[in-house]
Amino acid sequence: MWNSFNTGDYSGMIAETKKIVSTDGQEITIYHSRPLTDGNHPGIVLIPHMPGWDEWCRETARRFTEHGYSVVCPDIYSRYGTGTPAEVSKRRYESGGAPDSTVMADTAASIEFLREQHSSNGKVGVIGMCSGGRHTFLAACTLDGIDAAVDCWGGGVIQSDEELSPARPVSPHTYTKNLSCPLLGIFGNEDRRPDVNEVNRTEELLKKYEKNYEFHRYDGATHGIWYYHTPMYRQQQAMDSWNVVLEFFDKYLK
Repeated sequence: MWNSFNTGDYSGMIAETKKIVSTDGQEITIYHSRPLTDGNHPGIVLIPHMPGWDEWCRETARRFTEHGYSVVCPDIYSRYGTGTPAEVSKRRYESGGAPDSTVMADTAASIEFLREQHSSNGKVGVIGMCSGGRHTFLAACTLDGIDAAVDCWGGGVIQSDEELSPARPVSPHTYTKNLSCPLLGIFGNEDRRPDVNEVNRTEELLKKYEKNYEFHRYDGATHGIWYYHTPMYRQQQAMDSWNVVLEFFDKYLK
């Protein structure tokens, strides 16, 4: 929970970029933040959102580390070269988008990396926002080794046939029956992607297959309610949902 630390306790972390090999054989860069406190720590894979591997993602990784988590945020756009986040994201967009297959490969490698750390407690969660929320849902249904997943306003979990592409050949919702871990969803009721109808349809599928899930929907909120650097930020809804996410991860990972 926010501000739940004891002011007398030691606090410290290290955060740095590293190279790992994705499960498809491609070398990628990750941002790895981890506590310097003693003991074993749960892991979180933070899948970047549509703007890319940006400063907000790095800061969010460190925020989770402040709460006791070892976090890996993989650069899922590593295959498009280096540059500013905007430059790399533009090249990704012009190429047709990062394929689901490579994002899942990078996520799987990040999970494996976290589990191999000597300070790991053996549990790993996955979280993503925007397109990263969609990727999180897909990962939770198709990858092994995930103990909890959080989809933050992920649009495109349910895609029509017209929306499918070589990069995104299968709609994630078709894998719902394979969901293998508890799922948390954070959504704004004024969002357009996903809109209320898509969230409702996703929830119907989760109920149909009797999955362990919980959705939190916020009035007065659109897309990206945590993005304090944009007009989309909603202070009250953001802080409430941050606490919801921290409680969820604490329950299943600590």
